[in-house]
Amino acid sequence: MADVVDTPDLVAPKPEIRAHRRVGIARARSLLGTVPFFAYVVIFLVIPTLVVIIGAFTGDGGFTLANVSALGAAYIVDAFVRSIVLSAVTAVVGAVLGALLAYALVTAKPNGLLRRAVTAASGVLAQFGGVTLAFAFLATIGLSGFVTVFLKDHLGFDLYANGVWLFELPGLVLVYTYFQIPLMVIVFLPALDGIRPQWREATESLGGSTWNYWTRVAGPLLTPAFLGSTLLLFANAFSAYATAAALVSQGNPIVPLQIRSALTSEVVLGQQNLGKAMALGMVIVVAVVMALYALLQRRTAKWLA
Repeated sequence: MADVVDTPDLVAPKPEIRAHRRVGIARARSLLGTVPFFAYVVIFLVIPTLVVIIGAFTGDGGFTLANVSALGAAYIVDAFVRSIVLSAVTAVVGAVLGALLAYALVTAKPNGLLRRAVTAASGVLAQFGGVTLAFAFLATIGLSGFVTVFLKDHLGFDLYANGVWLFELPGLVLVYTYFQIPLMVIVFLPALDGIRPQWREATESLGGSTWNYWTRVAGPLLTPAFLGSTLLLFANAFSAYATAAALVSQGNPIVPLQIRSALTSEVVLGQQNLGKAMALGMVIVVAVVMALYALLQRRTAKWLA
C-alpha cells in the first residue's frame, strides 16, 4: 500500500491563520463603504486641483511661469487684497455675533424648542446663498426694495444717499455676514457644549469670580475653538462666488469674479490660463488657512474628548 504524502494544499490552515483571514475580509468589506467618499473626493477635489495646478504653469509653448508672474498685476493684487479684507471682516463679525448666539443657546434647555429651532434655522441659513440670497437682499434693501422705499417715503431716510453701496464691497460684507453668523453657531456650539458646569462651580468654590472663570478657565479652553471657527469662516467667505456674482453686475472687486472674467471674456494672447493661476493663488490661501484650522482643532479635541 502506497504511503500517503501530505501536500501543502491539502493541509488545513491553522486557527490563527483562519482568524487572520476573517479579520482581513472584514476590513476589506468595511472599506467598501468609503469607496463613494473617495471617488467623490477624487472627482470633485483632486482632479480639479490638478487641472488648476497644471494649467497655471502651462502656456502655448508648454511649461511657463508667465501666468504666475501675471499675478503681480495691480488689478489682481487689489482683487486679492479686497477678497482677504472681505473674508477677514465677515469672519470676525460673524464669529463674534455667532459665538454670542451659540452661548445663548447653551444656556437654554438642551432639548428645548428654542435650541432645536435656532439650530435647525442656522443649518439652513448657513447654506442659504447664491442667487437666492442676492435676490432677497435686492428685494429688501435694494434700490427699489420695500425697506428702502418705506424708509424714504415715510421717514425721509435714503439708504443710498452716499452711493449704491449694496453692489460694492460694503454690500458684500453685509450679505456675507448673513450666512457667516449661522455657520459660526453650528461649528462653535460643540465647543461650548464641552464646557462642564463643574468647572465653574470649582472656580466659585475657590473664591473666583465670573471674570476669573472666563479669563482663566473657559476663555483659554475656548480660544483655540473660536480661532479655528473664525478661520473656517474666513475660508468660507474667501471661496464664495455665487452670491457676489449675482449681486455685483459691473466690475470684479474680488478674486472669484476676476477668475470669472478671465474665463469668460476676451483674454490677452499668452494669458489663456491666467484664471487658473488666480485659482491656484486662492487654493494656496485656503490651504494655509485650513492647515491652521486643523492645528487648532487638534488642540481643541484634547479637552473635548
